[in-house]
Amino acid sequence: MTRAILHSDLNAFFASVETVLHPEYEGEAMAVCGAPEDRHGIVLAKSEKAKRAGVRTGMTVWEAKRACPGLILTLPHYDAYLKFSSLVRKIYARYSDLVEPFGLDECWIDVSDSRDLFGPPEHIAHEIRQTVKQELGLTVSVGVSFNKVFAKLGSDLKKPDAVTVISPDNFRRIVWPLPVGSLLYAGPSTVKRLARMDISTIGELANTDEALVLRLLGVCGGQLWRYANGLDTARVMRADEVMPLQSVSHGITCNADLATGEEVRGVMLELAQEVGHRLAKEGLLATGIQIDIKDAELKSRQYMAPLSEPTRSRRTLTEAAYALFCRHYRWEKPVRAVAVRGLRLVRATPEKQLDCFGDYMASDRLGRLEEVMDDMTDRFGAHALLPADILTNEKTKCRVRHPAVLPKSRIG
Repeated sequence: MTRAILHSDLNAFFASVETVLHPEYEGEAMAVCGAPEDRHGIVLAKSEKAKRAGVRTGMTVWEAKRACPGLILTLPHYDAYLKFSSLVRKIYARYSDLVEPFGLDECWIDVSDSRDLFGPPEHIAHEIRQTVKQELGLTVSVGVSFNKVFAKLGSDLKKPDAVTVISPDNFRRIVWPLPVGSLLYAGPSTVKRLARMDISTIGELANTDEALVLRLLGVCGGQLWRYANGLDTARVMRADEVMPLQSVSHGITCNADLATGEEVRGVMLELAQEVGHRLAKEGLLATGIQIDIKDAELKSRQYMAPLSEPTRSRRTLTEAAYALFCRHYRWEKPVRAVAVRGLRLVRATPEKQLDCFGDYMASDRLGRLEEVMDDMTDRFGAHALLPADILTNEKTKCRVRHPAVLPKSRIG
């Protein structure tokens, strides 16, 4: 029997939640953005009216206001978004226990075994769409398909408040004419490399020899070729199933642009505290490091490298990240945002292979110090015990978020 997979995508999620909390925003051009005075002034979400006026996610506030002079701006309330996200998932759970989140506002739902109870998959999709609107005041776009990739693609095709069905019979007609960048995990770099082979649509990728795509893009290319041909077999995870971590990361947009290497290193040191703490909690070690750098003009760059040995040491992660930065960044523009990611994680074990050159007494002392820091963090919070130079870094100081009050009439 053909699988029945839904992908539900909450439309303009942050902006929609703000409209539920503030009914006066209904029908207005509004956008959710960070505080401009803290250099977080980037549009995170926008209403349909703002979208029609030319406001785009990722715009700076001044660009958005130039496109839409009457634009209403509001700060994000992440606690409210988490609450509504949880409530929406409870609605999905009425139809299946196979609900896999993909960010706060998206979920896959496997309703293959729900047809006898709730009817055809398209009917279930419409019922979910109507229920979310009636109970929470939000709208969703739902893709219905026989695999996860096409279900997600379907939810992107019609917005807002719509259902799109992509079946084994019609996917060539609907999917193949689309740009290859529409496929899940087909990023800008991949799209450029495929364009050099005159592959610009999903259909052209699907009809290219698989061996040629593998030579060009490696294993990831083979995966994309299978996606294009409707051969995705990935399962939807159960609601209570925990996927093994593939990486651990932490990032920040700074209060002011970073103009020197020492400032960048200070930010990386702060980010490494969280990455190292999470690795310790999970009993994992990183064998690779990745940094994401966004400059003052919002151009992003990504660099990665292997580590000399598996580690969760904050100092080692910081130095590896900073060395990567110094090796690649050309300082054409100041730095606005930084992220540090530990990659290719392995399980920590008591045994450790020694070499002839390491200062293992110093390493052991540092490890015991970080264990104390982890204990303090678990007991008293994220900023209970930190390196002194982090405390003096004005460009990354955190701000306390105030809880949002949710309307009882909307959420029961």
